Amino acid sequence: MKKKLIIINGVMGVGKTTICKVLYKKLNNSFWLDGDNCWMMNPFVVNEENKAMVLDNIVHVLNNFLKNSSTEYVLFNWVIPTDYIMKDLLDKITEKDIQIYKLTLMSSKDELVKRIGKDIKSGARDTGNIKRSLERFDLYKSMDTTKIDTTRKSVEEIVNEIIGIICMEY
Repeated sequence: MKKKLIIINGVMGVGKTTICKVLYKKLNNSFWLDGDNCWMMNPFVVNEENKAMVLDNIVHVLNNFLKNSSTEYVLFNWVIPTDYIMKDLLDKITEKDIQIYKLTLMSSKDELVKRIGKDIKSGARDTGNIKRSLERFDLYKSMDTTKIDTTRKSVEEIVNEIIGIICMEY
């Protein structure tokens, strides 16, 4: 069986981390990297130096996970809004005999605002997150990825849909 790199992207607040928390536990011999963990800095500064560092950190960890002899699945979730960024990331993966799944979580705009609103109430996000997510929302529609509509679906339903996609034999 080839190792599988499962990239789950989508706009901020769509549920990437929540889905990966559950999916990771269901997949034996799996590793999981949340891209946000490679960019924990205070204050949060987006500049070319930091973007390059974060990408380098992510690629380093993903390559190490993929090299590990016990690996079957590597989950990676992050806000990747363009095919260019996705390609830049994948071009740096050194393991070549792997299956790659590029999955984009989508929802309706109303559902997204509701989810981010819950995060704001819990203190996990601020009100600016709604604006930034809605500004980038349409970028994901045109990406060369498999789209998964999460609107009105439970976490379990979404996880089972992803498992169905990655476990199909060609």
